[in-house]
Parts: sequence; C-alpha cells; structure tokens
Amino acid sequence: MFIIFAGLPGSGKSTIAHALAKELGAVYLRIDTIEQAIRCAENHDKETGPAGYFVAYELARDNLKLGLNVIADSVNPLLLTREAYREVALSTGSKFLEVEVICSDVNTHRSRVESRISDIEGLKLPDWNAVITRDYEQWDQEHLIIDSSKSSVKQCVETIIDAL
Repeated sequence: MFIIFAGLPGSGKSTIAHALAKELGAVYLRIDTIEQAIRCAENHDKETGPAGYFVAYELARDNLKLGLNVIADSVNPLLLTREAYREVALSTGSKFLEVEVICSDVNTHRSRVESRISDIEGLKLPDWNAVITRDYEQWDQEHLIIDSSKSSVKQCVETIIDAL
C-alpha cells in the first residue's frame, strides 16, 4: 500500500504522516528530509527543484517492489507530482490512497506556521506569507481530505486506516 500525503506547510501533514508510519510500521519518505540532504551534499541553501521528488519516487518504487507499505510526506502541490506518485503505485501493482491534510481554521494554521521549529538541521521553514502564496493546484482526482483542526492526530490516523 502506498499512502501519498499532500498539504500546505503547517497543515499537520507531517505530524499525521509520521504517526501513521509508526502505527503501520511503514517506510516513511519525507521530502523535507530528502531536500535538506541534497542541499547539504551540494553545500548550498537554494531550492532543489524537482530533485527531492524524483528521489522520493524512486525510493517509494524500490520499497513498494519489496512489498512494503510506504508513506510519502510532501506538500505535493501540483497535478504533475500527484500523477507521478500515482504512476509509481501503478508501476509496482500497488494500491494507493491519496490523503490531503488541511487546516480549515486559518488562525490555528497561521499559529502553527509561525511557531514551528524545524526538526531537520539546517532546514529553513516557510513563513506565513510563503505558505499562503504558494502554488497549490486543485485536485483532479478523488482523495481523502483530513481536517487537522477538527480532529486529533490519533483520530486522523484512525480515519486514514479506516479508508485503507
């Protein structure tokens, strides 16, 4: 099973994805970790472009081929990236579930963004303006929507497990 997360920074996506990975014993692929490792390896602090996503696609493919459950944790903002994740699942004969995490309470979302501390050394987190002005395309496929402002992390994880 391939569980493909999406959502703006500060929506609660990584917290939920991490808790779900622990609950399922799944491989956890976090774009922030991959992209920061690329920046460190190349000794710069610029955007990595699509490189982090391409690494995640191939790591997911390798692990799905082994029959492991995989969770991809990324903003996943574009139809192109969503389609690429789906293609990874289809190419390995794996079932997949797309999960968009939102935080419908703007004040809560903003507070989360403004108070976050990175757990990845060297990673610069976006400010509120960067979050609300980020390109984030509308979905063109059915997917599970989780509102982290209305449920606890545990409840969100349970909802996702029920949808599997």
